[in-house]
Amino acid sequence: MAEVIIVKNEEEAGEIYGRCVADLIKAKPDAVLGLATGSSPLAAYRALAKIVKDESIDVSQVRGFALDEYLGLPLTHPESYHSTIHRTVVEPLGLDPAKVHVPGDVLNGAPLEDGDKIAAAGPAYDAAIEAAGGIDVQILGIGTDGHIGFNEPGSSLASGTRVKTLAEQTRIDNARFFDNDINQVPTHCITQGIGTVLKARHLVLLAFGAGKAEAIEETVEGGVSAFCPASALQLHPHATIIIDEEAASRLRHKDYYRYAFAHKPAWQGI
Repeated sequence: MAEVIIVKNEEEAGEIYGRCVADLIKAKPDAVLGLATGSSPLAAYRALAKIVKDESIDVSQVRGFALDEYLGLPLTHPESYHSTIHRTVVEPLGLDPAKVHVPGDVLNGAPLEDGDKIAAAGPAYDAAIEAAGGIDVQILGIGTDGHIGFNEPGSSLASGTRVKTLAEQTRIDNARFFDNDINQVPTHCITQGIGTVLKARHLVLLAFGAGKAEAIEETVEGGVSAFCPASALQLHPHATIIIDEEAASRLRHKDYYRYAFAHKPAWQGI
């Protein structure tokens, strides 16, 4: 099962992720990072940027691949994930923009009707990840319905990068990034599949707040099911789930998770 770490707040979670990734980059300067958008990873990116600066870590060779992208938004749109990743990760960390990719880079706002172009983008993205040697650490958020990336409930656990229709709840949740106007939120996306995500060598999922408690309960202690896509993390040999007390509130075995982490040898890391 995944390792569950219960923390006080997002800042503590960010420090754990930051230390993990900073140590990886020191050991492997051309590390491949899996990147996610949304609010959950922001403290983690801030913590990593601080460590990189404080310890003068060379990140010039680091590569990155984002989880997903909206369809129909040009790369220059402020809420495209191309723009978001560059604003929240590339610039603060000082990464080389040419080495950081999102699934929609080659589409640049191409309409859904451009079927041949869009259909080819998914397999090409998976091939690019494979050519880079695979992802070393993939950061993940989780939706209130258990989705990771844009793999909505019902997504195949063996899926690769492909086009998906966004669930209405996901569009409602993401409307906060579009002036609280759901009509501005795209209806389709291109996303790494669950099968693609599971190929990363280390998965780190972050979740905060009572609104994520049910999804975390299903992910950690429920059965593995396509109807809670994040439950696929139970199948991964190296998955870490970092959550605050509110997100952990429905877990039956949270006392054991605390005990196990408190007694974990320091040399094991996460």
